[in-house]
Amino acid sequence: PPAAGAELSGVFQNLQKAECYFTNGTEKVKYVERYIYNRMQDVMFDSDVGHYVGFTPYGERLARDWNSDPEWMEQQRTAVDWYCRHNYEGFIPFSVERRVPPSVSISLVPPSSSQPGPGRLLCSVVDFYPAA
Repeated sequence: PPAAGAELSGVFQNLQKAECYFTNGTEKVKYVERYIYNRMQDVMFDSDVGHYVGFTPYGERLARDWNSDPEWMEQQRTAVDWYCRHNYEGFIPFSVERRVPPSVSISLVPPSSSQPGPGRLLCSVVDFYPAA
């Protein structure tokens, strides 16, 4: 903390992110873990790659250390099962079953000097999920 009466000199961000990507239910699952500091990704684990990759000097050091620990790497390589597939049922209401009906509006676009002739109808369909 700053000294009494002193102002904070800055803000920093330290973020660890775990992501699960599901294809065709749980048939194909990918686990990605990212470590980010001040909007710069230091190191990442991708279950398709099977080991950590560093993107900064600090991240390269972390990747080297973590990749050399067999117990830690076994836990990371099996995260597809114990983290992603295990939590899939909880994700379903927010992902697979999520449905948002479209918002539709129709408006008349009057003719302009650059596009003479009759006006045109503009139909906008927005804010729906899934995109398909």
